[in-house]
Amino acid sequence: MRVLTQDGGRVHAPTQQRAADHRPYFFLSYAHTPGYGGGTDPDMWVERLFQDLCGHVMAMTDLPAGASAGFMDREMRSGEGWSERLGGVLSTCRVFVPLFSPRYFASEMCGKEWYAFEQRAIHHRARSNEPAEAIVPALWVPVPPHQMPGSAERLQFNHRDFGERYVSDGLYGLIKLRLFGQEYERAVYELAKRIVSVADTVRIDTGRPVDYRLAPSAFGSPSSGVGAPRPMRITVAAPTRHDLPEGRAAEYYGDHPQDWNPYHPAAAKPLAYVTEELVRSLNYQAFIAPFDEDTGQREGKQPPTTPEILLVDRWALRDEDLRRRLAAFDAENRPWVTMVVPWCRDDRQSRAAEAELAEKLEQTMPTKMRQGRAFCRAAAKGVPTMEAFGQVLPQVVEVAAQQYLRHATVYPPAAGGRQSERKRLMGPMGDTQFIPDRHDPATNAEDV
Repeated sequence: MRVLTQDGGRVHAPTQQRAADHRPYFFLSYAHTPGYGGGTDPDMWVERLFQDLCGHVMAMTDLPAGASAGFMDREMRSGEGWSERLGGVLSTCRVFVPLFSPRYFASEMCGKEWYAFEQRAIHHRARSNEPAEAIVPALWVPVPPHQMPGSAERLQFNHRDFGERYVSDGLYGLIKLRLFGQEYERAVYELAKRIVSVADTVRIDTGRPVDYRLAPSAFGSPSSGVGAPRPMRITVAAPTRHDLPEGRAAEYYGDHPQDWNPYHPAAAKPLAYVTEELVRSLNYQAFIAPFDEDTGQREGKQPPTTPEILLVDRWALRDEDLRRRLAAFDAENRPWVTMVVPWCRDDRQSRAAEAELAEKLEQTMPTKMRQGRAFCRAAAKGVPTMEAFGQVLPQVVEVAAQQYLRHATVYPPAAGGRQSERKRLMGPMGDTQFIPDRHDPATNAEDV
């Protein structure tokens, strides 16, 4: 039976009161090192770091005896219930501490842990529209910047605050060499101080546990490797507060289409910018464009230049000119553009106009309404809450990326003039998919 270490002990189900008052201060995320000759535990030094951090955190806080200062997954990830246990801690811990190393960014599971925690921060910022950064990185082994994914590069963190030797050798070098004992003690003490400071000031909301068997990696797909984020366009088809359709309140809109906030008042941040953060959490470089300004710059019949997420406000369909342009766009049949239609179930105005506007959308964009997998069609029919939006977006991003790879790449014909079988491609969710031959009537290339 596997043991998950929480201050050195077995995980027990906390009471509701305990979970609310004494959540773990930090989750130590690290890449397990494979065993090698000699029989020694390759991760024993990581456990020592964890215990040292826990000791400092207990000394710096008023956590009572028996409370969990931190969490460390001590065993390899296997066995019944491991996904639920890790997901439960990541949904409640106050600070996420990734232990940087080349092996860390090559680990899909570490990317899943990062993704799960980052979703809490994104949704917290969506609700409050205030900064909320609770990732405190630590250098186990120094990593060159070009080996870091976008999620790590974007962190605003000065490692030199923990000492020059820490920057050049990392915690592994300091802990292994007695000569650097004082530098190690200083770095761990400063790291613990930063953890406590962030935990006490940021206070990210608890979230819903993520199922690791389905979660994507924040470092991108295994096939893409670690490197520069891939591009992803976010296009918004929505009114502004200056051209509202009849019967629609201005509080859901701003001066530009990208200021649209369909989940107001539960969310304070415009949806396009929440989408941008969610897309970036999948190691994409997202950029936002209004549909009004973007339609004249499309590629025509040329191969696409980027995958795209199209956010459509049904209320925009009362604008006949915009409706005409959306219909023309739909007729072009661009499968690398996936459509998402946010439609808040708590919005009384939208509920009253739902039948009319849903019918308009069905008539205007029949191709997009029926394109793709079941979850794509569900996203086009209406996403009722911000939480549901966050859950479906990684899936529609994957479809857009897969369709983009299929249509953007030209493959040479095989012998006999027929197109050769296409290679297997990896989407941001990390699943391998066979790309069917569009000339083969036995396969359906649009249902991937």
